[in-house]
Amino acid sequence: MTSTLVCGRFELQLERPLIMGIVNVTPDSFSNTSTQFGTDVAIAHAKALIAEGADMLDIGGESTRPGAEPVSAADELKRILPVIEGLLDTGVPLSVDTFKPEVMRAVLDAGVDMINDIYGFRLAGALEAVARSGCGVCVMHMQGEPKTMQQAPRYDDVLHEVQVFLHERLQVMNAAGIDSRRIVLDPGFGFGKTPQQNYLMLRCLNEIDSKGLPWLLGLSRKSMIGHVTGRVPAERLGGSVAAALAGVARGANIIRVHDVAATVDAVKVWQAIEYGTFL
Repeated sequence: MTSTLVCGRFELQLERPLIMGIVNVTPDSFSNTSTQFGTDVAIAHAKALIAEGADMLDIGGESTRPGAEPVSAADELKRILPVIEGLLDTGVPLSVDTFKPEVMRAVLDAGVDMINDIYGFRLAGALEAVARSGCGVCVMHMQGEPKTMQQAPRYDDVLHEVQVFLHERLQVMNAAGIDSRRIVLDPGFGFGKTPQQNYLMLRCLNEIDSKGLPWLLGLSRKSMIGHVTGRVPAERLGGSVAAALAGVARGANIIRVHDVAATVDAVKVWQAIEYGTFL
């Protein structure tokens, strides 16, 4: 298992699970609890997440929730570039959640450390955009596209198919000159999977061969949590923390969350129970 992730300005040590705080600069994210969004709100929120213990931040300017409408690259950049500028000196790695090559190039030029692509760098120009950089790259599995992915997801064997996809993408990325030390994998919870398939993936995460690369999991407030609890996104804290701990117990290295403080505390207690680790 790789113990270091090369991530732009940083080399991240993976001896303990890292917490990635979510910074949405969108008016329509499924998890937004406020009608306000914009540069100042996003920067203040991001700094609060760092104070709560976030090891890194993931900034998004386009909602990828099921049924989401697309946003132009120009609008996406207008939302996120000022936020990136305001957070560059915070001392934590900055990731951008985007699948558009032109956005990738612009934010990397602005100093971003990681690109988190729900399409797994399959769109034309995406590989070239990140290959020239020393950024970290998160390769995610998704069946379909955000607008329609949850209408009728179908698999013969979801674990095997996700594994095959990620292995194929890893080969392509290595062939493009992207060092494996820069790559983290995401099985794509909620991206073209039924609740049953999501929970099977989480339960069996350690049975999916990651080729020794780290796992990044995004479970926070997702519909799979609401499917079990019956709660709306803003009320899914308890379920999200439980899912995060299940992922950590099965080998997750980075957990992408909205509720940083609660997740940090939960992981610390889990480590104390499992390993006698007191931080």
